[in-house]
Amino acid sequence: MLSYRHGFHAGNHADVLKHIALVALVRLLARKDKPFVVIDTHAGAGMYSLEEGFARRNAEFRNGIALLWDRDDLPDLVAD
Repeated sequence: MLSYRHGFHAGNHADVLKHIALVALVRLLARKDKPFVVIDTHAGAGMYSLEEGFARRNAEFRNGIALLWDRDDLPDLVAD
């Protein structure tokens, strides 16, 4: 069985899409007057450096989050 280390893939295009979907979901839940809790049962380390370690090896973030860093024309959902 292959093992998976998210550090190699942190910030890639799929990661960006996942976070856009999560932001959209939290925004929808926040419209209600009731409190809510978000529990990510598949969260990894919580923070990944894109400047060193695993992420630098494949540098998948360059085709993901890095394409958005300097943009000022993103829709609010994506900018968040």
